[in-house]
Amino acid sequence: MIEVGYDYPLYRPPSEANSAIFQVTLGCSFNKCSFCNMYRTKEYSERPWEEIKTEVDIISKSYPQTDKVFLADGDALNLSTERLIQILMYVKEKFPNLKRISCYAMPKNLLQKSSDELTLLNREGLNMLYVGIETGHDVLLKKITKGATSKSIIEGCNRAKKSGFIISCMIILGIGGKKYSVEHMKETARVVSEVSPNFLAALTLILEDGVYDEFMQKFGEPFEHLDDSSILDELEILVNGITPASSIVFRANHASNVYSVGGNLPEDKEKMILLIRRLKQHPELLKPKVLRRF
Repeated sequence: MIEVGYDYPLYRPPSEANSAIFQVTLGCSFNKCSFCNMYRTKEYSERPWEEIKTEVDIISKSYPQTDKVFLADGDALNLSTERLIQILMYVKEKFPNLKRISCYAMPKNLLQKSSDELTLLNREGLNMLYVGIETGHDVLLKKITKGATSKSIIEGCNRAKKSGFIISCMIILGIGGKKYSVEHMKETARVVSEVSPNFLAALTLILEDGVYDEFMQKFGEPFEHLDDSSILDELEILVNGITPASSIVFRANHASNVYSVGGNLPEDKEKMILLIRRLKQHPELLKPKVLRRF
């Protein structure tokens, strides 16, 4: 990761580890998801153009060969289309070797932009969007205050795909607790199948101190965490239930996961299911809990 004077905390997807990161917004304009502690210490704001321009100038002089740029914080797509195009055009001008510009996107961001606006942003160089699905189960989406429904997630992601974007989605194992576990995975598999993102990552719920009480309060009923075997049960239901229209690169290798599982769906489905079943029979192979973090 190429650094400038960041406003911390700073987050980026694992695949953006070697990207130049520019904070074009600070925080998250929604910032109500009960499981997420990422931007609770920040008030959402849009950074002035001159500050962004100055940082692009500094990094382009020091790292002219940069080929990937990530626009932070959690809500860059909330900027006006005009401001985003201004940023994209300047970034492309200053980094002639660019292969990718990406940012996080919430379902509401994708629906707030028209199809024409999304197509224009893609043509101007914004190639890839990271979208948190978390769950496809509408009851849980409300309980975790996601600010989206399964229908809006599908509609937003498919609108972005039709506009030319590469889509990388995230879901969270265990976020429904024991009671909603099966429904969570079946409905999530349904939504993922209808979206058929280019990439899919499965994380595992780990509630940090800053949001633990809020999560439990908003959930509205007793929440029973899943043990490792039940997390693997969820993973099996998910993998088995995804029937995508096109191939998905699937990974469950986040630091929060009990074990690293990955492959392409549907091609490697049976191989991954066999691995998951083997792991359930050999819990000694799983990652120690002290090494897991969200």
